[in-house]
Amino acid sequence: MPTPLVSVLLPVYNAEPYLPAALESILRQDHEHLEIIAIDDGSRDRSLEILERYRKDDGRIHVVSRENRGLIATLNEALVLARGDLVARMDADDVSYPSRFSRQVSLFQKRPDLALCGTGIDTLIGSRILRGTPNPIYRSGSLGTLSRFFTIFMHSTVIYNRNVMPQEMLVYDASYVHAEDFDLFRRITDRFPAMMIDEALVAYRIHGDSVTSKHKRQMRQTHLKIVAENLERDRLVSDTSALGEIGAAVTLDTVRNAAEFVLALERHISSRPPDVRQAYEDGALCFFYFLYQLIADEERPELTHAFLTWTRKWGLIRRRERYGLLAGARAPWCSRVSLAATRRVDWLARYLQSVPAATVLHQNGLA
Repeated sequence: MPTPLVSVLLPVYNAEPYLPAALESILRQDHEHLEIIAIDDGSRDRSLEILERYRKDDGRIHVVSRENRGLIATLNEALVLARGDLVARMDADDVSYPSRFSRQVSLFQKRPDLALCGTGIDTLIGSRILRGTPNPIYRSGSLGTLSRFFTIFMHSTVIYNRNVMPQEMLVYDASYVHAEDFDLFRRITDRFPAMMIDEALVAYRIHGDSVTSKHKRQMRQTHLKIVAENLERDRLVSDTSALGEIGAAVTLDTVRNAAEFVLALERHISSRPPDVRQAYEDGALCFFYFLYQLIADEERPELTHAFLTWTRKWGLIRRRERYGLLAGARAPWCSRVSLAATRRVDWLARYLQSVPAATVLHQNGLA
C-alpha cells in the first residue's frame, strides 16, 4: 500500500512568537510524506517572513499570503489547495509530537472506514506543560452522540479521511463563527465513524491572544446554537430558546430557564434505550458543566448558587468551590473572596502538576 500523503492545513495570523515551533514540529514528523498548506491571513507581524524562510529550506511547504479574511475562509481555501487523501489540522501556536501523524495514519490504515480521528493533548502554558490523561468518556461508538453536546476533539489534533466522506461535506460553514470545528465534527460523526487516540500527541498552547481567549463569548453563543439545533433534530427537547437567551445575557431569569432546560433534557434522556442512554447522559453532563462555567465566568456568585440549587447539582462540583458558593445568595462579596482564593489554589495545583516544557519537548526530539 502506498504511503498516504498528509496535507496539513496551517492557517497563520500574527503567530510570530509561536510559528517556528509549530513548523518544526510538523517537519520533524516521522511520517515524512506530507505537505504543509500555510496561508498567511494578512498578518501584521513577521509571520510571513518566517514562513518564507522555512519554505526555502523545505519544498513540502506551500505558502499563500493575502489580505485578512478570517479563519473559516482560510481553512476552506486551504482545503481546495490540499492534495492529500488525509487532511490534518494544525494551529500555528501548537506543537505536534513526532509520532502524531504516523499514529493517526496507522489507525486509518487499520480502519479505512474512519472519517475522522483526533488525539489527546498536553496543555502548554508559558514554559510549563500539564500532561494530559486518558478520558473515559471516549468510549467506542459514542462519539456521534457526544458530538451533539460538545466539540469532541481539539481542532489542531484532527485528521480527516477524504476517501470516506463526500467532498461537499468537508467544508467549514461560515454560519458557525468560532465554533466551525464543532459544527463540522457533528456533521461528520452523524454519518461516519470517528475515533480518538486517547494519548497526548499534541501540545495545545494557552495564551491571551488565542481565538479561544479573545472570542470566548461569541464562541459560546455559537456553541449554544449548535447544541440547540442538535437537540431539536433529535427531538430531545421542543423548546431551546433558553439556550439562546443565556448566551445573550446571564441574568437570574435566564439562569432559571437554563436550569429548567437541563432538568427537562435529563428527563427526556432517561427515556432513551439503555444501549444509547449512557452516551447521552455523558454528553448532557458535559453540557451542564459548560453552562456552569458560562455562568461562573460572570463572577456573580449568587447566579451560580441559583443555578446549582435549581438543577440540584451541588454534588457535582468540587468541595472547595461548593464552600465558596454556599454563601453566594446572602453574601456575594464573601463568595468572591473565597472563589478568588480557590482560583489561586487551582493555579498552584496546576503548576505543581506540570513539568518544564523543555523536558517534554526534548523527550520528543523537539528541543
